[in-house]
Amino acid sequence: MVQYLLELDLAPLAPTCLVGAFFYIFVTNWPREKTWARSIACAFVLAVAMRYLLWRFFHTVLPHPVDGSFAFIWTWTVFCVELGAFADILLFLVVMSRSVDRSTEASRLERAFFARPEAQLPTVDVFIPTYNEPLDVLERTIVGALALDYPRDKFKVYVLDDKRRDWLKKYCEEKGAIHVTRPDNSHAKAGNMNNGLKVSSGDFIAIFDADFVPYRNFLRRTLPFFTDPTIGIVQTPQHFFNKDPVQSNLALEKVWPDEQRLFFDEMAASRDAWDVSFCCGSCSIARRAALDVIGGFPHDSITEDLLTTLAMLNKGYKTRYLNERLSMGLAAENLKGYFVQRGRWCRGGIQTIYLHNGPLRGPGLNLFQRVMFLPLSWLMQYTTRFVILVVPAVYLWTGAAPLYFTGSQDIVIYQLPVLTAYFLLMGWLTPTRYLPLVSSAVGTFATFRMLPVVISSVIKPFGVPFRVTPKGSGNEENAFDAYTFFSIAFWIAVTALGLIINIVPEWSRIGEGEFSLVSAYWAALNILVLLVAALICFEKSRPLLDSFATDEPARVAAGDRSLDARIVSLSLDRGVASFPTDPGLRPGDRIRIEMEHFPHIEARVEDVTSVRRRKPVCVRFSYALAGECRDAMIVRLYTGQYSQDIRDIDKSAIAQGLWHRLFGRDGTYGPA
Repeated sequence: MVQYLLELDLAPLAPTCLVGAFFYIFVTNWPREKTWARSIACAFVLAVAMRYLLWRFFHTVLPHPVDGSFAFIWTWTVFCVELGAFADILLFLVVMSRSVDRSTEASRLERAFFARPEAQLPTVDVFIPTYNEPLDVLERTIVGALALDYPRDKFKVYVLDDKRRDWLKKYCEEKGAIHVTRPDNSHAKAGNMNNGLKVSSGDFIAIFDADFVPYRNFLRRTLPFFTDPTIGIVQTPQHFFNKDPVQSNLALEKVWPDEQRLFFDEMAASRDAWDVSFCCGSCSIARRAALDVIGGFPHDSITEDLLTTLAMLNKGYKTRYLNERLSMGLAAENLKGYFVQRGRWCRGGIQTIYLHNGPLRGPGLNLFQRVMFLPLSWLMQYTTRFVILVVPAVYLWTGAAPLYFTGSQDIVIYQLPVLTAYFLLMGWLTPTRYLPLVSSAVGTFATFRMLPVVISSVIKPFGVPFRVTPKGSGNEENAFDAYTFFSIAFWIAVTALGLIINIVPEWSRIGEGEFSLVSAYWAALNILVLLVAALICFEKSRPLLDSFATDEPARVAAGDRSLDARIVSLSLDRGVASFPTDPGLRPGDRIRIEMEHFPHIEARVEDVTSVRRRKPVCVRFSYALAGECRDAMIVRLYTGQYSQDIRDIDKSAIAQGLWHRLFGRDGTYGPA
């Protein structure tokens, strides 16, 4: 064995080892929030990528005979996709080479801003645009908005109802919000908010989608930025109080963050450092004067938020990003909503390149801004993932390699260092937001539905109506995504059969080529990623209202007894109490729960865990709150005291969870 290892030619691994050494010796010890550290790391990865791209072009593409064969066309097609992917990665590296945390600035501005007399504070209109959301979604947003920590005579809450519902009008009147309707639904959400501008007069407009609840300190943290007259919008991140379908369907609810964390926690802050951050609609606040200058919210695109940013940039205004959790909302609750939402974002982004005020033709934009607002990521991410899937299958079935003949040794020398550098950079920049297997599987899963959206948006960008993401009660569909699943199954079968037929010499479609070994590894990795992606197709049932983890001391009255407990979980209709010893409660018992800063709860015991020695006893209870008690519970739970954030990832728990989802706890395959 020792002799075998000594005889191995390890020279091809030298570039990869150098990449690994650079990251582990230097980069991992650098402070990732410092611009100099990020710039050096990103520049290093860019240099490694450029080395690969030059080798790829001059040694594996250009030498191919210009014979018009399928192999020639395929080689150039794959290389052109790689060029697009490289451009996308180049923009990513440029953006991520900087980052800014504006929390300290926000605190300094807040102290000065609120030192002025209350009469001098600006007025704010809170817009809640809604179309078809039910009351169980809207009540949290309306009650939370009305509870904002700001002088009550200085802000108004406008519920912009594009469905013209009488019950919602009555609810708004009871709570003190202003119910606004219009005679038609022209220009969808943008038209609805423009109608809100006509009936309101506040100096600033805070926008919350119908499913987002502002934290009480939202205005205190965002308004002070507008002391700079060039600031047109302040955007804050979007956090969620439920689990998105990817987390749920992979059974990673407690160990893997929601899909949007990479953008909101990392990329948005980096874009802000370059002055190219953009409005994401909900959880933002805009200067009315700036909206007046651009003629209100633009409605040429179905993503009015992005277009609003571009329109303001055209007029010299900037967007600021404050990376603080200042609201919570509903993530897409099932796969149908997931694709409705992402499809709208994708089409809207691509639409901007066709518009007069978009990144290509918009007046007042400099070259850097034009480049940074190109929808290159939407155009390339799904195209690239699809090509990655089909390359080994095409080779195994036709013998057409994606590159002109080269040795596997060259691939190890040039391609492996790029992949290593990129994964190590992502692990350093986003240590709690990225894992290659899970991230690749999520992207692959989305590819089969999103790539057609990309293609149709390029060919016919307009004419598709605005679709609201379905939310709330009536949206509990636990469907099986047959289209995506069978698309995944098809490519697993094609790839696996391609491997099998090339094992048997009589069936083999490829010759004795060194690319064969690389393609076999590539195909096996694709199958693994596709298997994980297939799990997302199986919807898991989940509660309409996710509970918050709490740790509140409480007194529990049961009959004539009074017991000490800790409330460890709460939602608007149920909770869990932990007792140090058996409290003697049984299902069906009536109890009264008293906590500081909470309404007193009259509840019914649902079940009691079995008593174990030296273990606390957990009692589940349910209740029905109404009126002021329910509003008080909404304010307590949803406006800043608790979160559902996953601040770190447990890689071993993720691996265990995926294993159980793939093979079941009893070792049998199944989506569980």
